[in-house]
Amino acid sequence: MTEPLLIAKNNEQELYLLPQMANRHGLVTGATGTGKTVTLQTLAEAFSRIGVPVFLSDIKGDLSGMSKPGGGNAKVAARVEQLKLENFAHRAYPVTFWDVFGTMGHPLRATVSDMGPLLLGRMLNLNEVQQGVMALVFKIADDNGLLLLDLKDLRAMVQNVGENASDYTTEYGNISTASIGAIQRGLLQIETQGGDSLFGEPMLNIADLMQTDSNGYGMINILAADKLMTAPKVYSTMLLWLLAELFENLPEAGDLAKPRWCSFSMKRTCCSMTHLLFCSTRSNRWCA
Repeated sequence: MTEPLLIAKNNEQELYLLPQMANRHGLVTGATGTGKTVTLQTLAEAFSRIGVPVFLSDIKGDLSGMSKPGGGNAKVAARVEQLKLENFAHRAYPVTFWDVFGTMGHPLRATVSDMGPLLLGRMLNLNEVQQGVMALVFKIADDNGLLLLDLKDLRAMVQNVGENASDYTTEYGNISTASIGAIQRGLLQIETQGGDSLFGEPMLNIADLMQTDSNGYGMINILAADKLMTAPKVYSTMLLWLLAELFENLPEAGDLAKPRWCSFSMKRTCCSMTHLLFCSTRSNRWCA
């Protein structure tokens, strides 16, 4: 059985997390400066040490320090002495950086075909009729062996369906010109938010987020989300797609000794930062 993970400590008490219980829901919340980010880093590093890959969404840009060993901070040294932490040592952790826009890390992409009409419809705020037309566009592309890779492919396909609507009416049903226009306008809005950077090849392989290094440490995958936060539709759709990929690719495993993969997502509120913790062994225990 994997040893308990020391998460917090004061002069009187120690707080541990049992790895076999880490597939439950988790939430860290509090006012500014109360230690939410440090708690997140502590959890991520603890999981990494026992070989569990971690995914972090960094919306403040202050998590990259885990890739370098610390040191030289008098306050940290005093705190270590105060708590009498045994065998304390500064260390670096294996980190891979990801960025939807491809500037602060490896590009994180998905193809339009893999994203599917449902997630794209939510991304574009389509109504029921427009969502039906979007699904129809995907169906026509699939029946004709056309792979939709990026937004340019999708816009061209939507334009083709709109221009030749009468040819598809008998087989697929009526295609509203107004719905075609609404979809095209929505795609243009997504492009202005930089959403075209999310779509394309090579598509992310979920196995790339579940690596360990030569020492058996779980890889800490950090998504640069400070700029992504300004494109909320792209950000939320990307996270939904990532969760859908996990459900599709990870089989049910029951209660394991430790999670197979952990993900931390962050959300800003008016007065604080909230960290939502996702841990999964695909045992029907996910965080919402």
